[in-house]
Amino acid sequence: MKMPPEFQIQPLGSHHNQNDFSCGVEVLDNYLKRQAGQDVKKRVAATFVLSSDSRTIAGYYTLSQFAVELGTIPQHISRRLPRYPMVPATLIGRLAVSTVFRGQGLGEVLLMDALHRSLLLSEQIASAAVIVDAKSDQARTFYLKYGFLELPGISGRLFLPMKTIERLYH
Repeated sequence: MKMPPEFQIQPLGSHHNQNDFSCGVEVLDNYLKRQAGQDVKKRVAATFVLSSDSRTIAGYYTLSQFAVELGTIPQHISRRLPRYPMVPATLIGRLAVSTVFRGQGLGEVLLMDALHRSLLLSEQIASAAVIVDAKSDQARTFYLKYGFLELPGISGRLFLPMKTIERLYH
């Protein structure tokens, strides 16, 4: 999906109106309103927002470094990886679209941007996969639709190998 021309994705800044954002999921709303700015300052998560006017937030996602135990990755994929106990990955910690902007495909726009950004960054900081923790059945279904695979034994945790992402963009 192509991003609508009136929108752009940019790092969260003080000019963005975080307080008016509502996606209908309290934990995601509260994170953006109360925690995202602190996480950016402390460099524990990078927050990217989708906006049409550089103030209103139509949606957002976060990225951070992550590692997953090799033994939790399905064998048909893990056998292609080095035998390190932990495999470097990128975590999409949160992804949400404002209720005001629903139905425009912006969740897909955010996800594709997060995957592309993760791929580009993996060329400088190793990352073998993108990981998400689906917080609901609806979120799980959304990620599965884009090829994410479930990690056995970890409820809601899904991953997408970087090689798969690479095929999307090359």
